[in-house]
Amino acid sequence: MNLWKRVTAAVVLSAMALGLAACGSSSAPQNGSAEQGSGDTSGDLKKVTFVLDWTPNTNHTGLYVALQNGYFEDAGLDVDVVQPPDDGAEVLVGSGKADFGVSFQDTMASALIGDNALPITAVAAVIQHNTSGIISRAGEGMDRPKGLEGKKYATWDMDIEKAMMKNVVETDGGDFSKVELIPSTVTDEVSALQSKSVDAIWVYYAWAGIATKVAGLDTDYFAFSDINPVFDYYTPVIIANNDFLKNDPETAKAFLAALAKGYEYAEQNPEEAADILLEQCPELKSNRELVVESQKYLADKYTADASQWGIFDAERWNAFYNWLNENDLVSADIPENTGFSNDYLPQS
Repeated sequence: MNLWKRVTAAVVLSAMALGLAACGSSSAPQNGSAEQGSGDTSGDLKKVTFVLDWTPNTNHTGLYVALQNGYFEDAGLDVDVVQPPDDGAEVLVGSGKADFGVSFQDTMASALIGDNALPITAVAAVIQHNTSGIISRAGEGMDRPKGLEGKKYATWDMDIEKAMMKNVVETDGGDFSKVELIPSTVTDEVSALQSKSVDAIWVYYAWAGIATKVAGLDTDYFAFSDINPVFDYYTPVIIANNDFLKNDPETAKAFLAALAKGYEYAEQNPEEAADILLEQCPELKSNRELVVESQKYLADKYTADASQWGIFDAERWNAFYNWLNENDLVSADIPENTGFSNDYLPQS
């Protein structure tokens, strides 16, 4: 999946998000009794709404595992999963129309400051480290940022995007002005690279990178975090509405405990977790090999070197926002420790 695709995702999704449930959208038991878990009836379960950032993929597997395996029911929750509206998951969560959703530390930045700041907080990291970077056809010199000189890079013409690209190219001794910026919203990275319409694309390796392997396309790749550790920010993250967190912290904690179990299951059982995602979201079955291989890739990356799934390292969180501040990439400085909390995660 392309990194900046998430910004434009809402353009192709229905504005009627709350009326359009995502696949496997509810953890409520059928016929008045739970199929798995504690045996609560639907009337006993607390309603929670969760909004995705994009169509279902392996970033979301833990959620669908928790749905199918009854972890939410065991926690006394009835979870509805919905697609994002035109203005994105952040707005839906910030407005209180959804309790939780999927966002990203970089795209959250503008939502945390200014007169129109949204009341949202990141409460769990889906993946512990940034797995995004630049993918290109193999053997054409783009295995390092300097190699992008004279090449066609598919850009979304966004300030943070271009600033990060400029930083990694110049850190590698290159001249960013020599990179040819091609305005493009790539939806099929394999076809775009094979057709040579562009030479380099910013991707999440876990999806688009694995897709090139499944397609048999030889590629080169470098990760942003390998060039500049500041870019090892959190992407994606689970966000929650601040009023919800304040008024109902126990439900928030119950939800995240169940969600953590889902991601822990996916870590320990990647192939079984992939099967659950495919069962919950049958539209993915045509890409079964991609789903399975992506799940295997992510199995040791959800928690990675952290003490538990979901936890934020304040130093890494602050480092990226301080970089945005220093480079005038936000309308006002983001104070340290803004926008995230570890308080609602299971206590180890």
